[in-house]
Amino acid sequence: MINNEELPIGFTMELAMHSDVLNHFAQLPESEKESIVNEARQINSHDEMRSYVENMFVK
Repeated sequence: MINNEELPIGFTMELAMHSDVLNHFAQLPESEKESIVNEARQINSHDEMRSYVENMFVK
């Protein structure tokens, strides 16, 4: 399980602002969550993080 202390703050804040994305994220298997969080750790700007979260599940 991913520890909340390990989540990037910007990622957490963006998820909180996008409840539909948060709900989808919450339903993922732990391995997929970890992959998404690891990618989020590489993001360094607010705008990039917003775009990342808004587009996580867009196909």
